[in-house]
Amino acid sequence: MTTHEHDHAHQSFGQNKMALTLALSITTIMMLVEFVGGWLSNSLALISDAGHMLTDTGSLALALLALWFSRRPATTKNTYGFYRTEILAALLNGSLLIVIAGYIFYSAIQRLIAPSAVIGPLMLIVAVVGLVANLLGAFILSHGSKDNLNVRAALWHVLSDTISSIGVILGGLIITFTGYTLVDPIIGFLIGVIILRGAIRIFKEAIDILLEATPAGIKQEEVAKAMQSVVGVSEVHDLHIWSITSGMIALSAHVLIRDTLVSKCGEVSKTLKDILKSQFRITHATLEFECEKCLDGQACNIK
Repeated sequence: MTTHEHDHAHQSFGQNKMALTLALSITTIMMLVEFVGGWLSNSLALISDAGHMLTDTGSLALALLALWFSRRPATTKNTYGFYRTEILAALLNGSLLIVIAGYIFYSAIQRLIAPSAVIGPLMLIVAVVGLVANLLGAFILSHGSKDNLNVRAALWHVLSDTISSIGVILGGLIITFTGYTLVDPIIGFLIGVIILRGAIRIFKEAIDILLEATPAGIKQEEVAKAMQSVVGVSEVHDLHIWSITSGMIALSAHVLIRDTLVSKCGEVSKTLKDILKSQFRITHATLEFECEKCLDGQACNIK
């Protein structure tokens, strides 16, 4: 890496760290404000939105954690580094969110059966403040690195919570001017659906990574076909594709090459890795070459 590239990477790390830290601070404060405001105003919709902001807090914290761990070097014990910490945290976060969504559904049903009074004006004020905070967080994250998937994912979480805040504001307006309090559990239920949908997605992605499943959007047969299209490659077998962490895809495979190209295996390896990176976003590839004259399936120890 050149000095210019190193400085740019260091600058991007600092900008992303600052953006995520500020967004996390704002979201955490507003989450607490909405919980207290929802409790004081007796608004399930506001409490549900606070629960949704909890998902954003978890996502932002995970993004910041991933950014920090990505800077830690691998060790002889943890040869892949500490990337899987992010996945374990995501699994815990997803499990917690499913429980929160269940509680919101239960509370919404109870309020539909036995409606309770809601202080509309207080609910409205807190929701407006929450919307402003979400917009501010989105603005901060939008000025992070445009090339960082971690930051972009965090940005989308905050934008989704902005939509929830708008829903709570509409509910507050309806309650304030019409007194129709049933809109509160209805909005709370809808926000619970949003939380559950996101929680299930997070949970499933975390499980898939921990089970080292083939990443979504990648088909093994297409990868094998692309590799076998390289001149000199006869066959690809024992192909494994998995994620080390979100956005970091790895591959290992045995590559059967023609005996006449043994001396050019370095060139073949480079071509294969370029194809894997450009077409499938696979950045960590371990290839073991075999020639057609290998006996009993033993590798030729070609690197």
